[in-house]
Amino acid sequence: MNLKIPLVLTPQPEGGYTVTSPLLPELHTEGDTADEAVANVQDALAAVIELYEELGRPLPPSAVVAEASGPVWFETLVTTPACPPST
Repeated sequence: MNLKIPLVLTPQPEGGYTVTSPLLPELHTEGDTADEAVANVQDALAAVIELYEELGRPLPPSAVVAEASGPVWFETLVTTPACPPST
């Protein structure tokens, strides 16, 4: 199953990041870095899907992407090493 889930990555004052989703309020995870937080989403999403199945609750229709034979639009966060300012 292909899903398209909006995510909100929030930096925490003590360091690290929290990830939530406005579409799936039960989805919560975190990580020490942005990359780690985003990587943890897959496990958190699996737990939410399991919860929905146990409750007999369908996922929001807007989350389900039909088996696509063409391109699927999505956005992601990519972190890179700091680049020196251009002159």
